Amino acid sequence: MTKLWQADDAARIVRPPSIDDDKYRRGVVGIHTGSASYPGAALLGVEGAWRAGAGMVRYSGPAPADLILQRRPETVIGTGRVGAWVIGSGTDSSARSDADTSELRELLADSAPVVVDAGALDLAHGARAPLVLTPHAGEFSRLAASVSLEVSGDREADARALAGRLQAVVLLKGHDTIVVDPAGDLVHVRAATAWLATAGAGDVLAGVIGAVIAQNPDAPLRDAAATAAWLHGRAATIAAGADSATGHPIVALDVAEALPAAVAEVVA
Repeated sequence: MTKLWQADDAARIVRPPSIDDDKYRRGVVGIHTGSASYPGAALLGVEGAWRAGAGMVRYSGPAPADLILQRRPETVIGTGRVGAWVIGSGTDSSARSDADTSELRELLADSAPVVVDAGALDLAHGARAPLVLTPHAGEFSRLAASVSLEVSGDREADARALAGRLQAVVLLKGHDTIVVDPAGDLVHVRAATAWLATAGAGDVLAGVIGAVIAQNPDAPLRDAAATAAWLHGRAATIAAGADSATGHPIVALDVAEALPAAVAEVVA
């Protein structure tokens, strides 16, 4: 029987800070996302990481730094010590510069875990860093084709096959999100509200995954990624007011802003 990741599972991963924790021990997330065409993706990933409890967020991507700092002035611009990287959100591999490709490949060759989204998924093959790949269905099909993996239509089997082929955790997004590690151990994370299907929600999710990984360096990447997906879905339910009613429309920033309430529920 396939496991459904729930609040009790998330509670094993999410922890409140102790009096001995400083901003570094609370997790440092590096964000290298966004582009001239999609600068908002960078802001949403940064917001997701902060709201999920990161102790520090560094931004080093190509989006205008002023945009990030206007919304989140506590963000550090530039590179430095990080516990996890988030790359690719709001980017297009066909428009990526050689310099940006080189920077991303350096991150993927290092030892810090990397959350790989959207326009950086093409760089996952051959990476040495521990990876969490976060494709939606279309991205999954293209990524599978790039490594000569035939998609069968069985989401569980396909996700297991890709995780094994790339030796990465694969988080296949959807209303029923699948998270699987290279050994094939798989869990489901089900969103409690369909209002979560909104532009930019995946950018927020990438930031949340980065934050949970950075805060929990000893946790298995699959468990950290599944916990982040659960928090993201729970935040959407809170933001949409969908606990005991149909709920109402939300935007991606609403999801990010509800993350502290979702975290509070599992650390209470």
